[in-house]
Amino acid sequence: MIRFGVLGAAQITPAALIYPCMNEPLARVSVIAARDRNKAETFASAHHIGTVCASYSDVVNHEKINALYNPLHISAHHPWTIAALMAGKHVLCEKSLACNAKEAREMNQVAKDQGLVLMDAFHYRYHPLFARMKNIVDGGELGVIESIDAGFHIPVTDPDNIRMNYLLGGGVTMDIGCYPISWVRHLAGTEPKVVAAIAEVGPPQVDLFLETKMEAGNIAITTSADMRASASFKAEVTVRGSKGEMRVDNVVAPQMGHLLTLNVNGQTNHETVDRRPTYAYQLDAFIAAVEKDEPLWTDGDDAVAQMTVIDRCYEAAGLPIRGLEL
Repeated sequence: MIRFGVLGAAQITPAALIYPCMNEPLARVSVIAARDRNKAETFASAHHIGTVCASYSDVVNHEKINALYNPLHISAHHPWTIAALMAGKHVLCEKSLACNAKEAREMNQVAKDQGLVLMDAFHYRYHPLFARMKNIVDGGELGVIESIDAGFHIPVTDPDNIRMNYLLGGGVTMDIGCYPISWVRHLAGTEPKVVAAIAEVGPPQVDLFLETKMEAGNIAITTSADMRASASFKAEVTVRGSKGEMRVDNVVAPQMGHLLTLNVNGQTNHETVDRRPTYAYQLDAFIAAVEKDEPLWTDGDDAVAQMTVIDRCYEAAGLPIRGLEL
């Protein structure tokens, strides 16, 4: 039995962990703490969490739990994930895993030293939709892959949103843009080189829009992320090869509706797959890693590679790497 402790009362927690645990006899959410004790108690009551602690430290060290879910703002991922690992707890940490590659390497090393699971919560990677995408690319249905284009756009209109705060790890690339970067990395099968990037900045040093050009061998890659108020929702990937093209709409949350369109040798087919939530598949993978030592696609090593690409994107755009002093 995996017994999770949760830090904070984040909006993502019910969908990402609590609801999947309701349908999983091998996992439950047992303990929670938030900066506001009343908020934690309200959240615990609504979601049937048995124990409310006075502090994050109390959760991390609680004897009831053997795993931690860390959905805090990104600048809090490094210290609290390391604290949990040092306390002997496996960790499921929201993305981006850290503010930068240096932090990710430190977190990954502690997990390895402790012999514990550290999972970067890119839930999409465990869904059958992405498995189908990966099989199409790797299986040669598109021929020799020539280009991959990926974008995730969603408007953010609240100026007080944590995504707008540099010191909290803010910026579209850290929160929204990390997805298309992860999509192209996993589809290309090799780490891309960042060639160029352009950004539109809102609050000091906080990117509202960032577009990149990358190369992975002979594959030309573009990614875009947009949280400007004018953005229209988009979460799609297009892969072009010598035999045809694959376009996938809503890679990030296929349970909300998705479509894979495959055009090969002049023939077009439309596909959909399982509507079971990505988060349920993510929990399956976490349990298998803890209980059976099965490998993860988004483990600490992958998180280090992911954050290295993000660091290079910020550098190419002329922006500071997150976690550094302004």
